[in-house]
Amino acid sequence: MTAEAPTAPALSYGRLVPVTVHFDDLDALGLLHNARYPVMVERAWTELWAGHGVRFEGDWAAAGDACNAVRELTISYEAPVTRPGGYAVHLWLDRLGTTGLTYGFRFCSADGATTYAHGTRVLVRLDSGTLRPAPWSEAFRTAGRALLRPTD
Repeated sequence: MTAEAPTAPALSYGRLVPVTVHFDDLDALGLLHNARYPVMVERAWTELWAGHGVRFEGDWAAAGDACNAVRELTISYEAPVTRPGGYAVHLWLDRLGTTGLTYGFRFCSADGATTYAHGTRVLVRLDSGTLRPAPWSEAFRTAGRALLRPTD
């Protein structure tokens, strides 16, 4: 970890989703606990997709594209979050495959200018009956394409 958080360029792709760090998210040293970052990212991801009608309400058979599992998670911590309050998660897709996707994220200041942590997560869409990989719906793929990060 560095003492100063790196600043990020203006948001040119993906979405910036507001999140709140609460006092009880901090550890004994007053820092956002490392295990809370993925929770904040998951909440932002859930909110983003709920806006596209993708919701999980406890019924795997009815979950559709929300029936998925994490295959891989990587996270790098750049600078500590030292107080509760409003922050944001910048989300985008790096890859949208037939049955899987890779999304990138940054845990950042509310305006997206300061990055505290960043990483990637690989998800696999599952068939609710077999728990085997299944294709994303066309509606999900259409919404996902709008989140793809441009390639250089």
